[in-house]
Amino acid sequence: MMKTSEEILEEGVSQQNLKRVSCSTVITLAYQSLGVVYGDISTSPLYVYKTAFSGKLSLHENDEEIYGVLSFIFWTFTLVALFKYIFIVLSADDHGEEQYIGQGRKTADAYRCQLFAYGAGGTFALYSLLCRHARLSILPNQQATDVKLFAYATDGLTDTWQSSALVALFEKHPRLRKVLLIFVLLGTCMAIGDGVLTPPISAHMFPLSVLAAVSGVKLKIEGLHENYVVFISCVILVGLFSLQHHGTHRVAFMFAPIVTTWLLCISSIGIYNIFTWNPHILNALSPVYMFKFFRSTGIDGWISLGGVVLSITGVETMFADLGHFSSVSIKLIYVNSLPVSCIDVLIFHAEPVFWPVFVVATFAAIVGSQAVISATFSIISQCCALNCFPSVKIVHTSSKIYGQIYIPEVNWMLMCLCLAVTIGLRDTNMIGHAYGLAVTTVMFVTTCLMALVMIIVWKQRIISVVAFVVFFGSVELLYISACVYKVPEGGWIPLVLSFIFMAVMYIWNYGTMKKHDFDMENKVSMNRIVALGPSLGMVRVPGIGLVYSNLVTGVPAIFGHFVTNLPAFHQVLVFVCIKSVQVPHVSENERLLISRVGLKEYGMFRCVVRYGYKDLQQENYDFENRLVSTIVQFVETEEEEEESALLLTTESSREVGDSSDIEVLQAPEHHLKNSNRKENISKDTRVIESDIEHTENFVLKNESIEILKAKESGVAYIIGHSYAVAKKSSSILKKFSINVVYAFLSKNCREPEVVLNVPHTSLLEVGMIYYV
Repeated sequence: MMKTSEEILEEGVSQQNLKRVSCSTVITLAYQSLGVVYGDISTSPLYVYKTAFSGKLSLHENDEEIYGVLSFIFWTFTLVALFKYIFIVLSADDHGEEQYIGQGRKTADAYRCQLFAYGAGGTFALYSLLCRHARLSILPNQQATDVKLFAYATDGLTDTWQSSALVALFEKHPRLRKVLLIFVLLGTCMAIGDGVLTPPISAHMFPLSVLAAVSGVKLKIEGLHENYVVFISCVILVGLFSLQHHGTHRVAFMFAPIVTTWLLCISSIGIYNIFTWNPHILNALSPVYMFKFFRSTGIDGWISLGGVVLSITGVETMFADLGHFSSVSIKLIYVNSLPVSCIDVLIFHAEPVFWPVFVVATFAAIVGSQAVISATFSIISQCCALNCFPSVKIVHTSSKIYGQIYIPEVNWMLMCLCLAVTIGLRDTNMIGHAYGLAVTTVMFVTTCLMALVMIIVWKQRIISVVAFVVFFGSVELLYISACVYKVPEGGWIPLVLSFIFMAVMYIWNYGTMKKHDFDMENKVSMNRIVALGPSLGMVRVPGIGLVYSNLVTGVPAIFGHFVTNLPAFHQVLVFVCIKSVQVPHVSENERLLISRVGLKEYGMFRCVVRYGYKDLQQENYDFENRLVSTIVQFVETEEEEEESALLLTTESSREVGDSSDIEVLQAPEHHLKNSNRKENISKDTRVIESDIEHTENFVLKNESIEILKAKESGVAYIIGHSYAVAKKSSSILKKFSINVVYAFLSKNCREPEVVLNVPHTSLLEVGMIYYV
């Protein structure tokens, strides 16, 4: 008899089944990564040589210079892409190996409803990893109970004096934490600028690869006007962005055969050309030719490195795409495709097969753009969760792979602005120069963040970290210096756009934190509300009121504003706080924290709903029933847990946490004993996952019955509609940031009731002005 998904979830997935699912999933993801991740890397031959030999280096196009550029491409590809990213950076995937995190759609087939998480990549994922280990949190409402989360667990490595000293340095100097945040934002904006410059900016990679491929037809049709090339490129881009709503899973399966054909095509032509035209080209693999290249070309050769670095443009997006694929699947394909990637730059003569190669190259260029689109979706999702980007609609496109997402607003804005770049610039050399600066900057930021991760998280010796930074940092600084020289020729584009984008992200984070500070400073005393009750004629009405706020302690000012203007609230009142924690995922049985607010006769509770920065912050299940059931179980077990907590204080091996505002207790044993993984949840944590029907199996207390009756009377959602306004004494810069930029972003982002999927018939908005 087939078990239901609920039974599978309760009993856990056996290790044998999990291993079988893991192997098949890794192979599937490896195939899909061909269509997303490696489309970017494999299309570099379309524009690397063209960009590298632009300018004065075109006067040095003899064998020695060609060998020198090829030597640079090969060793850059080997050292940076293989040794740095594949062997080192991809290991910092933030709990990235296959992890069963819960169930998806409730179907009879248990394995069809499994959800697997594959960690996260990108600069913000590295920053989140550092925040957990070095207490650098930029998120408000962090609680001591958050560190008890399963995903929050560290590797248990012993702190070294270097890691302790570095953590103490950040704790002692708060400004260093702000500097680190700005540095991370710079890397994030440049990562988006690798191929995209999202809402308000666009992409540079797509026009680069598509134009480079399509413009190749002009070699055969000399009379073809440039406008036709641009038009064809625009049509291709519109088609590409129109496919994104199908999700990474379907798009990857569609694009993987194209990339496979492209790799086979260019490798075959490359091998043929080596033996037919110039077998001595293999000598270019010797690093000696790099020194010969500099000796013969001088400063012109150094400037051309800005084009050489385009050979590894996809490595950073490969790291950012970890949310869509596992690190094992990406490494598996990379190692097997490395020989092909090393010879794909050798297509120096394909005249007999021009048209077939042109068709394949055009499709490969389109696919090459997919990696950076998927990476952008992941980056923006992380930024939203960490309060560094306005709320946007995030759609999970896979019922099995948790990190595969689609963001409609970002997709269509990206398409429009990408078309503007294609039509406006046209010149692939100029786009290449701009692209190269963005790529090298992101790689250098990743190197610096990885150095901190190696010290604080991995507890590596200082000599290993210094060697890592000096070796890879010097290589990247060499390329950055060459790209900086190209600033007047297109390199200024990512600088200006990234600065604007970083300003938007920082202002959003600044405004959000200021609003939270206002809430903290203006919390309402429950005793004061109770004391004002008789004078205001305050009454309790049937039903349950869910008051949404950003506070995990105290009563929000918006509730005081509500009851003073409308002195009535519901029989059962629940203060709901939805917050993000700096882990990729929070499992369902760790999602809710329930506590009581004030005395028992008040009938007030607090529910803290916790999400990871990759979780979908929208309740797809019946949140009302689940919340009520959880509160009922809290009420039913409250006295028992209080007694057990008192007994635990006499045990030397146990320590019960004390909170001045929130009462957080251990869940009943039967909720956790059958978990599919060993959960390390402390006795001071009440983490409950339940169904409303579970409350029907025993006799309920009077308070629980009253709560269920209140549920039958209806549930109302009370949400604050607040406006942030800078104080009159604020500087002009602050007034512009809050009153203009932040206000514009707040007005045009997704409203809280839309994010929470609140029914309009049950919605009650309370307007309030925040003077920050």
